Amino acid sequence: MAQAIDAQQPQLQAATGTRSREGSPWTGLWAVVGKEMADHLTNVRMRILEILILLTAIGTVYTALQSLKSTVSQDPFVFLRLFTTGRDPLPAFVGFLSFLVPLIAIALAFDTINGEFSRRTMSRLLAQPIYRDALLAGKFLAGFFTLSLVLTAIWLLVMGMGMLGLGLPPSGEEVARSLVFLIATIFYGAIWLTVGMVFSTLFRQPATAALASLSVWLFFTIFWGILAGLLAQTLSPIQYSTPQEILQQIELEQTLSRLSPNTLYVEATIGLLNPAVRSFGLLLPTQMQGAILGAPLPLGQSIMLTWPQLTGLIAATILLFALAYVLFQRQEIRA
Repeated sequence: MAQAIDAQQPQLQAATGTRSREGSPWTGLWAVVGKEMADHLTNVRMRILEILILLTAIGTVYTALQSLKSTVSQDPFVFLRLFTTGRDPLPAFVGFLSFLVPLIAIALAFDTINGEFSRRTMSRLLAQPIYRDALLAGKFLAGFFTLSLVLTAIWLLVMGMGMLGLGLPPSGEEVARSLVFLIATIFYGAIWLTVGMVFSTLFRQPATAALASLSVWLFFTIFWGILAGLLAQTLSPIQYSTPQEILQQIELEQTLSRLSPNTLYVEATIGLLNPAVRSFGLLLPTQMQGAILGAPLPLGQSIMLTWPQLTGLIAATILLFALAYVLFQRQEIRA
């Protein structure tokens, strides 16, 4: 009888999610990270998306170079224009990033949890010396590191093409601004990575999780801006057309629109890659006192300007990961 109980102990531990062993709850974390990163980097769908974003970067930067070669000696931030300059029929590189980064993040995460259930390997994983905490955090970190690796490689490619095409190196401030922009892009992708993990934990079918994640992305990309305007008109109607009423409605619409990760990312991009930007939304005359029109802001002030957007991206990532963590901890896993 004792031997039978000992033989069933791993299955019982996997079903309840508890362990009698001693050690840190993060035991096995880096083993999960290494295995998941290897799977991501050799996955066919990831290679297709990487090739797509690589071709996009080459095409958009090449067309931007054709427009910027004549302004090399006049623009002190010409390298930053590589990210924001578009030419028909291609938009700017940051426009493609705002569209492709969520797709890559969702592709990394929509089957992280339910894929283990569909392959019937979840109970085997948790029967090993791996806690639920380490498993979920390892899967998130693997996706986060993979996304960071891909975006850093694309950033290096853009900077390298800029040096070859323009014939001069970037300044220190241009490198610093583009690095902060890279960090903002990584955390913008991390939001959609955690969205995919939430739905992967919530739904047992990977196709359902992918469809739900894409639906949320499309809602915030296409419809939330329209809905924010309608809500602002309803919650703060203009009755007498006074400047105070108009300003209050515009500020409310701007606040509601910032609930979308897309809006936060776009504003952070504008503030970091365009040093002349001093404010988002309406710029009152009192805010321009003592300022030279068109003069670039120092890097520190641009970071302070975009700090609410940057912290919003990071906070949304943490909150969504916490939601996925709670959902995963409450799931019953049977052998």
